[in-house]
Amino acid sequence: MQSENPPFAGLLKGPVSRLRRMFASPGPTLVPQGGAVDYWRFGMAFAGCGIKAGDVVMNTLSYHLTPGGFMLDSGLRSLGCVVIPAGTGQTDLQVKVASSLKATGYAGTPSFLRTLLLHALDANVPLHFEVAFATAEMLPESLRAELEGFGIRVLQGYATADLGVLAYECAEKNGMHLQPECIVEILDLETGKPAEPGQPGHVVGTTFDADYPLLRFATGDISALAPSAPCSCGRTAPKLKGLLGRVGDAIKVKGMFVRGSEIEQVMKRFPAVARFQAVVTRAEHQDHLNYVVELQPGASVDTGQLANALRDTVKVRGEVSIGTVAANAPRIDDRRVWK
Repeated sequence: MQSENPPFAGLLKGPVSRLRRMFASPGPTLVPQGGAVDYWRFGMAFAGCGIKAGDVVMNTLSYHLTPGGFMLDSGLRSLGCVVIPAGTGQTDLQVKVASSLKATGYAGTPSFLRTLLLHALDANVPLHFEVAFATAEMLPESLRAELEGFGIRVLQGYATADLGVLAYECAEKNGMHLQPECIVEILDLETGKPAEPGQPGHVVGTTFDADYPLLRFATGDISALAPSAPCSCGRTAPKLKGLLGRVGDAIKVKGMFVRGSEIEQVMKRFPAVARFQAVVTRAEHQDHLNYVVELQPGASVDTGQLANALRDTVKVRGEVSIGTVAANAPRIDDRRVWK
């Protein structure tokens, strides 16, 4: 739409002169920033993380062309935080600056937080991070546990460059509360109708922004609504169970959707598994699912137990075989030939 009607596909309300900034987002799409103080609505997410006025927070998302750095920056400043606009890269310098300025908060990707912490440990430079807001990439529980081993409280938020923040974790860490200033729908991947709680679907968001309203914007992400239940944090907003993958990261096998994200969730429960790939073939008009598993050096696994765990989650029976999987192999390899 933008290529046919540049720059903003006719969706912008009013002239460009009313905007504060314009960005080229990964994709690539062009993204405007309107006049609101916390345009992308991150303040509530940071407050849910425990960040408060007066905190010194290092923001490590890029400020260069993409909106990520400014998305976090505006949300932090709306709370009254002092922001260190670190951006990306320069690990040595960032560690020194975070230490010298005694930053107690971190905002950015969880993987870069890990890089900073390990670098500081090797360099014997003290860091003072107490809380971290992780975004822009997946936060596996194994990584969260490692980061929290440094004495940091780590929570995550889910946002897109176009829609801003859609959901965020509270201290309970059992799903992400929907941000109440936007409408989030989970739509069935086949029918496009609202999915039942617990069922995965396409995340679709609506924002009634005065400058750039987006109605039922499809994110390409797959998630599920958690069953409705009171949260002990006191928030009443529904929760997303978490991100389960991207649209396209799913194929039908024996009439059922098989998703790489669901397979990965099971594999993470078996520390012996180093890499895996689900291989789907077809013979005599029948689908066959085989999980090729590469093990850690010297490790072993009960293939029957692993196959049962996969069947319970994926809902499709498959075999498990021990083999070698390339480091960059896709999670699902569909080798079926349709004639």
